[in-house]
Amino acid sequence: MNWQELIGFLAFDYLIDYVVGLYVLSFLVQLFYYLFIFSRLAFFKDKLKKENPEPVSVIICAKNERDNLLEFLPLYLNQNYKEFEVIVVNDHSVDDSEDVLKAFALQYKNLKIVNVPDTDRFYGSKKFALTLGIKAAQYDQVLLSDADCYPASNNWIKTMSEYGSKKEIILGFGGYQKRKGLLNMLIRFETFYTAFQYLSFAKAKLPYMGVGRNLAYHKELFFKNKGFASHQHILSGDDDLFINEVGDRRNTQIVVHSDGHTLSNPKSSFQKWFRQKQRHFTTGKHYKFKHKMMLGILQLSQLFFIGLFVVLIIQVRPFHLILGLFVLRYLIQMLTFKLSMNKIGGKDLLLLAPLFEVFFMIFNPIIVISNLLNKKTKWN
Repeated sequence: MNWQELIGFLAFDYLIDYVVGLYVLSFLVQLFYYLFIFSRLAFFKDKLKKENPEPVSVIICAKNERDNLLEFLPLYLNQNYKEFEVIVVNDHSVDDSEDVLKAFALQYKNLKIVNVPDTDRFYGSKKFALTLGIKAAQYDQVLLSDADCYPASNNWIKTMSEYGSKKEIILGFGGYQKRKGLLNMLIRFETFYTAFQYLSFAKAKLPYMGVGRNLAYHKELFFKNKGFASHQHILSGDDDLFINEVGDRRNTQIVVHSDGHTLSNPKSSFQKWFRQKQRHFTTGKHYKFKHKMMLGILQLSQLFFIGLFVVLIIQVRPFHLILGLFVLRYLIQMLTFKLSMNKIGGKDLLLLAPLFEVFFMIFNPIIVISNLLNKKTKWN
């Protein structure tokens, strides 16, 4: 690029020049996010040094999860950790979950069962069930997961309970098992990209969410902030809305070590996955304004950058200037993706990541629109 080309490239004499200017601005915004936010996860290293671990209460909510409890609960109960309890909150299960739990309780003395009482006011509310579990916790450090998840190692509790100085929240990664097929790749990429964002922002001292599949915090913090009271009426949000409310630059840390991961069975059909994403998308509008702004700017700059590239690569001469910015952005993105995937998984998705990115640019607005047409009030 020479000076004449640069001056011609940035001149604002015609409408197309303003479009080019918007393209360049979108590139700069994307560059900022990847170099100053997402690079924090890409180059992050866990420091696991705690020698005197505190006792931990693991809390799992279960609703009609008989098969998953049989398969996964022993993996929680047999963790390599000195002192811990596992609390399973049985939320009105109508299958054999209660019998399964009673059988496990005879074998494991560190298993505690909490049954949700019948009440019309909170029937079907996972937040109510989880609150009962936290109230029943014997220890201040609580570690949350779901009944359809399992810890990736027997050092999961140890890895997810090493709080740094003055830290009260630990955000972990909850992934999905690798299976054959396009749906599985979409699920795993979306899970990676979501974690890529919330873990990076947390490292940038801007925590805005966590996932209930793998999340730890202090019981005292929960009750000091009145639990889920401010968003009890919202279907989802026992994880992301709570962290959005109480997480701050001082009290939140992340763990990405593979021993600290959890894994889940992915949805087996597109319809089931779509319904799951509908539920997850109901909470974003309740985030703090600054979090909605930073995520909105990221998404808009991504949309403008990719959309305007398609227009400008045809319209603008010399086109190599447009192409150069596009290639540079993707080289930086692929590098941060690769380094982050080395930590939280998904390396087999790297080459297809640009295509998945475009897919979710289209797919996510469809979910938002569908939620406007479909109101749901129960957790299942």
